[in-house]
Amino acid sequence: MSMTSRIAQLTYAIGDIHGYDALFERLLERIRIDAELIGEKPRVILLGDYIDRGPASRQVLDRVQRLRTAAWCDAVVIKGNHEEQLLKFLADPMTGETWRIWGGAATMASYGVTMPYMANDPVVWANVRDRFAEAFDPGHLEMLRELPVSFLDGDYLFVHAGVDPDRPLEEQGAETFMYIRGRFQAAEKACDYVVVHGHTPEEPVTDLRWRIGVDSGVYKVGILTAVRLRGEERKLFQVRADG
Repeated sequence: MSMTSRIAQLTYAIGDIHGYDALFERLLERIRIDAELIGEKPRVILLGDYIDRGPASRQVLDRVQRLRTAAWCDAVVIKGNHEEQLLKFLADPMTGETWRIWGGAATMASYGVTMPYMANDPVVWANVRDRFAEAFDPGHLEMLRELPVSFLDGDYLFVHAGVDPDRPLEEQGAETFMYIRGRFQAAEKACDYVVVHGHTPEEPVTDLRWRIGVDSGVYKVGILTAVRLRGEERKLFQVRADG
């Protein structure tokens, strides 16, 4: 790989949304206007963690669905560990307490279901799972089940969390791409691509030669971030809840 990283198509990658649909809507509008000014059809890559913690997970998934068929952009939607945890809960209700700790109660509430607090009764969790499965939009379920865990274009690799710097990429998969943190972030160079990711909130967000992290911790600080990649150029975009 050359010292300068390139990408073929005008691309915007958006970090973790976590149920903040109003900020997601505003950021998409900024991206759409920016791409119009440039005069190119963009690719919009969503880096995972659309649900949990924030107030509007269902609405975010609705907007993600619409974006996948929107005429103004080519959308790529990557699975994050929070989407994976939702799917795990549907398969095994006893994972519900883990999901609650991760903010799953907010997602359930957006579908009209109440999550119990610190329950350890399998019957309780099975009943909650059944209510949630009934309330959960079938289209949302189908979408989450088919999401990829990575996307590659030019010199850039897009994943939710990162890559393992100590293993060849071809030996890695969903578990690494959705969950890794420390070793990836500490590596001077994790692989032969620039890795664009979310998963770990960073303030300010990270824009290094070999790693771009765009999870700005929206549920903590009210800031949602995207990076624009165009040829050899990079530019950060942010929308804020307070402005």
